[in-house]
Amino acid sequence: MTIFSKIIAGEIPCYKVAENDKFFAFLDINPVNWGHTLVIPKREEDYIFDLTDEELGEMMVFAKKVAGGIKKALPCRKVGMAVLGLEVPHAHIHLVPLKNEGDMDFKHKIENPSPEKMTEIAEKIAANI
Repeated sequence: MTIFSKIIAGEIPCYKVAENDKFFAFLDINPVNWGHTLVIPKREEDYIFDLTDEELGEMMVFAKKVAGGIKKALPCRKVGMAVLGLEVPHAHIHLVPLKNEGDMDFKHKIENPSPEKMTEIAEKIAANI
């Protein structure tokens, strides 16, 4: 069971922003920018391109809805998307609010994000989906 599956199961707390029967979205606890959100399938699959075509399409539509909520909730020009998948063996999409291209630099993370601000951002995004 991956750390993401434990988050879905409620065994590990998270800042949830959206969920349906197949997918789950929550704030990254090591964000590169405020509002950095992860979108994951509930079914464990290590590599995003090993999802079925149907699952991948549905995941993108779900991610699009979450990105719309991020764009409405936070001041940004666009919401960037990245698929890296090297740290956690569970397919996931990073959605990052962008004012400029430097906002998507995964080498620079927000140091010790406050739980209060993370909760506030998660609630704002969720309210705008």
